[in-house]
Amino acid sequence: MKVKIINKSNHQLPAYETICSAGMDIRANIDAPITLSSLQRALIPTGIFIELPKGFEAQIRPRSGMAAKYGISILNTPGTIDSDYRGEIKVILVNLSATDFTINDGERICQMVVARHERVEWEECDTISNTDRGDGGFGHTGK
Repeated sequence: MKVKIINKSNHQLPAYETICSAGMDIRANIDAPITLSSLQRALIPTGIFIELPKGFEAQIRPRSGMAAKYGISILNTPGTIDSDYRGEIKVILVNLSATDFTINDGERICQMVVARHERVEWEECDTISNTDRGDGGFGHTGK
């Protein structure tokens, strides 16, 4: 699938790191390093603008290495970029660790997964079908 992209950053286009990667790494596009203190968040620009086809979304997700090693995540994960959005992709990073973390220009800060989605039409009714699980949730299996 071809997707139109404008790259106003000084960095390469979002890219898959391996042949089987679902997500493309996206880089920070900042003039100076940004240091996040513990529990601090910041909106990080990427310099990337995309035009997704109707019926698709781009999901912005944390990078597992940054989360595991440094406690850096994305607040509204997964963030959704709708097909009619034309602004710059910006990422809300948060530092969930007890130590300061510095983001540098060009650093890979998140991954983006492009996915097809469906629109639903609600059909109001009085009952819905039952299953073995029923309304069990929030740890109902005991695991």
